[in-house]
Amino acid sequence: MALNDDMQNSLSTRHVTFHDGTAIPCIGQGTWNMGENSLNRQGEIKSLQLGIDLGMTLIDTAEMYGEGKAEELVGEAINGRRDDTFLVSKVYPHNAGQNRIITACENSLKRLKTDYLDLYLLHWRGSFPLEETIEGMEKLFQDGKIKRWGVSNFDTSDMNELWNKANGSHCATNQVLYHLGSRGIDFDLTKWQKDHSMPIMAYSPIAQGGSLQKELLENKTIKAIASQHQVEPLQIALAWTVRSGNVIAIPKASKENHVLQNAKASSIHLTEEELQMIDKAFPKPTRKMPLDII
Repeated sequence: MALNDDMQNSLSTRHVTFHDGTAIPCIGQGTWNMGENSLNRQGEIKSLQLGIDLGMTLIDTAEMYGEGKAEELVGEAINGRRDDTFLVSKVYPHNAGQNRIITACENSLKRLKTDYLDLYLLHWRGSFPLEETIEGMEKLFQDGKIKRWGVSNFDTSDMNELWNKANGSHCATNQVLYHLGSRGIDFDLTKWQKDHSMPIMAYSPIAQGGSLQKELLENKTIKAIASQHQVEPLQIALAWTVRSGNVIAIPKASKENHVLQNAKASSIHLTEEELQMIDKAFPKPTRKMPLDII
């Protein structure tokens, strides 16, 4: 689609780099709960396509989302534009055994109408040994069905264990819950991943709706900083999430205005003073916290 001046000014410009040198916009697009209501389908497709136009070319989905319906929606949205996108999907833990993971990936590829994924993640840790999952991921990579692989919902101890397995250091990323109201990973996981040159993918970067999101976006500090930048509070919350240069946020948006706001957030640079104000309002943890998972 043709972009007007406001859209051009919202283009996502900041990038995060994977260990293989691939640079990805720091804000992508999530698809949790998408594709499940036929009445919303065309609007969701248009939102994803607008996001691509605005530079948010990473699209994250999973076989779990609507039991494949989100993948089917994404496949329709990227039809004719596969080369413009960085496509991420995730495998159920119960499908993460060496033989089952091949079938699961192939099924995801069929739903997405593509012959490869840019990134394939283990959705969370299950009963299959990590060695078996790694072996399956490596086979998918060797067969050209995935370009790289990673994990999701792994804490620091899990990452250490994974890293010390054969080929475990091939892990490209770890996708975890991260936003102003959920900063547990800032105690040790964010540093661990930076030290190992591994970006974090942040899901639900402005919280998963409800009272918590309302609390974050109505916080007086966030509102004051948003006013100073002449943007919305959600954009400040999103800009904070990607402030380090080692985080890729994947907010979901199903309305054009929200897509534009998300894209523009990548160009918001918070000052040291503003970051200190936010740290005071939402303190960094001083002790190890259990990993938050939705």
